[in-house]
Amino acid sequence: MLTEAFWRDFGSPGLLRAIGSSLTELSDSPQRIAVGLSGGADSAMLAVHAALHARRHRLELHFFHVHHGLQAPADAWQAHVHDLALMLRVPCHAYRARVMLGRGDGMESAARDARYLAFVELARTANLKHILLAHHGDDQAETVLLRLLRGAGPAGMAAMAPMSERDGLCYLRPWLQQDRAAILEQAESFARLSGWAPVVDPTNTDDQYTRAAVRERLVPELNARWPGWKGNLLRHARQSADAGMVLSEVAAQDFLGLEPSADRLSFSLSAWRRLSEPRQALVLRHWLSLLGKRMPTDARLQELMRQLRGLHAMGNDRQMRLKHGDAWISCVRGRVCIAPVQAPPSVGTGAP
Repeated sequence: MLTEAFWRDFGSPGLLRAIGSSLTELSDSPQRIAVGLSGGADSAMLAVHAALHARRHRLELHFFHVHHGLQAPADAWQAHVHDLALMLRVPCHAYRARVMLGRGDGMESAARDARYLAFVELARTANLKHILLAHHGDDQAETVLLRLLRGAGPAGMAAMAPMSERDGLCYLRPWLQQDRAAILEQAESFARLSGWAPVVDPTNTDDQYTRAAVRERLVPELNARWPGWKGNLLRHARQSADAGMVLSEVAAQDFLGLEPSADRLSFSLSAWRRLSEPRQALVLRHWLSLLGKRMPTDARLQELMRQLRGLHAMGNDRQMRLKHGDAWISCVRGRVCIAPVQAPPSVGTGAP
């Protein structure tokens, strides 16, 4: 059992301040929050520090653990996480996720999608909408590097946002500017004090997985040759985020000029054609984002733009039909429209 001295004295001031700052920046001042808790050092220390913050500020805290069912020790990890929750006197909710492969995204992406779906169910159970995640500065630098290698555009280079919304939930990443060394130092101190040690996920160092390959193969070389690379990439991510905000404002304004339908399912082809080529691409990405669709690859986006430019003036060519994820993008009576695969093309509902 943790002593009163622990609740009074434990914790990194910098890590605690980061949690407090993340929560105070919210406009709705939530009184009930959750932490995504896998049981690894990062999420465990976020759970510990969130418990300290919640106790000191009288917040209701919950832990969410997602059992992916992908590894043999997963049952033991779930039990270990519940031990930590009991120690910290915080309710812990576990969910057995179903990881679905088949779209060519790979195991990492499929597990991530399953985790977010699980969070939706857990948040509904706990009646909350704010979830803290333990991504830190090292994760952010690796993400920027990965996206650079994959050819991400300016928006993608902003990497992870301190706050993001998905499926009606608000995700907070208070430690994106914190070095992992500080987190590991706290994990060691907590283990000495409590006897509880974080679990170790072997996939984090298995270089058959993309992020682990970057971490195990590239990062040591970068650390040896360019010691300041992480700080440089974090700065690049912040600058890209600022630039992304400006581009988003431009795209939103441009989209309003496309005479969109009330449900945003269609817009004017001729108005789109009056934009410059870079802004045509930007507003198409914005449109798909508004509708919750996946961002197209550069090749797919260029093909869509090529077909839209190839239509005659009124855009009545029903042969123009491009599949994007679970939807068809087509052009009917001079309007670019999107509809589910099983539905016939339409121009959207409501007046433009």
